[in-house]
Amino acid sequence: QINFVACQLFALLAAFWFRIYLGPNHASSAVRHAFATLFGIYFAVFCFGWYSIHLFVLVMMNYGIMNMASIANIHRYSFVVAMGYLTLCHISRIYIFHYGILTTDFSGPLMIITQKITTLACQLHDGIGRQAGELTAEQNRLAVKTRPSLLEYLSYLLNFMSIIAGPCSNYKDYVAFIEGRHVHMKLLEVNWKQKGYDRLPDPSPTGAVMYKLCITLVSLILFLTLTKNFPMAYIIDNEFLDNTPFLSRLGYLYVVTQAAKPKYYFAWTLADAVNNAAGYGFSGVDEKGTFRWDLLSNLNIWNIETATSFKMYIENWNIQTAAWLKRVCYDRAPWYPTALTFVLSALWHGIYPGYYFTFLTGILITLAARAIRNNCRHYFLSSVPLKITYDVLTWVVTQLAVCYTVAPFVMLAVEPTIKFYKSMYFHMHILSVLVLLVLPMRPQAHSVRKPQNQAVQNSVKSK
Repeated sequence: QINFVACQLFALLAAFWFRIYLGPNHASSAVRHAFATLFGIYFAVFCFGWYSIHLFVLVMMNYGIMNMASIANIHRYSFVVAMGYLTLCHISRIYIFHYGILTTDFSGPLMIITQKITTLACQLHDGIGRQAGELTAEQNRLAVKTRPSLLEYLSYLLNFMSIIAGPCSNYKDYVAFIEGRHVHMKLLEVNWKQKGYDRLPDPSPTGAVMYKLCITLVSLILFLTLTKNFPMAYIIDNEFLDNTPFLSRLGYLYVVTQAAKPKYYFAWTLADAVNNAAGYGFSGVDEKGTFRWDLLSNLNIWNIETATSFKMYIENWNIQTAAWLKRVCYDRAPWYPTALTFVLSALWHGIYPGYYFTFLTGILITLAARAIRNNCRHYFLSSVPLKITYDVLTWVVTQLAVCYTVAPFVMLAVEPTIKFYKSMYFHMHILSVLVLLVLPMRPQAHSVRKPQNQAVQNSVKSK
């Protein structure tokens, strides 16, 4: 943890230096790629020692696949090799280290690199191996038309801004940042003459970085005070279970889950700040004319804490991972996209049994929540008091459902997970099954089978 914080703080300083002294106006793209890569390799070796060899082995293996595999299969081979190597490393953790977390735990960076490898492979397949009419609008926008050079590939996967804690970004966005087109492309989406500007503004990330650093400081304080004092293990303590009523146990479950969040808020927000400090992460201008630096943000804390649906909670937690799952799995799955996406998410996180309890429970609750929303929500929209009542009830249920679902994710092993669910009387599982048995399910549209110009193609065929 000390190495992690030290590296990220040093990366923050390096990011400011990179933006000021190695900006696109002062250095060529090759120089920026080279420095970003060298700094990233240094941080990896500093943090993980010889374990960092796993990162470099995986990167070079997939570089070979990218150049030798047929474009029709590049995404399949890259996915199998990257996920296979990651899974082998996860297996070594659970069987060799017996649920322990290595002081030099390299699995986090390996997980981010796996995301990037598979993302680039899919986008290369879209750009070279498929016709534009076969792609969705997003796939068309992100498609990569040419294989990257070795330097570009290494820079994208190993750059110092994201090698320690991510997040995963799209290859085209990263290259546009290195080449100095990143901000300019987003600014061109706005008509600045109508706003009274004679030329394009020059947005600075400093304000966004300072704001995010304040969040990381508050998160660190909460981690040092709350997390240590409210351990998740206490909710399955025999004395606690014997002397605490069910509703009180539910309340404490909410408290310990809240106490577990600050470390994620700290790590992800600091990683976002590092990228912004380097000038990466500009996402455009909002309706109020404010410059936004949230292209790479991994969470929206306000939306998480006020979520009134399981879907809303998931969409605002680990945002970039959710986007990765959508792009490489959900949009490409031939069947059962929701279930396959949850399974991939569990496999990507590791092979601890607790992960699979969490994600399989998540499938069940997601389907039940969708059924309730589709069948009941419209009855509460006729008046403001009814809508407020609905929002309050769904907020309470959502927060408790999330706590119930993620507890095994923290416990990891089978025995404490079963003990926890027994103490909760499996109530969320039972309620979810009853909902699915009673309420009708509406079929969900799936974008992968409806390219952006499918309607035009159908019209031509009918003629």
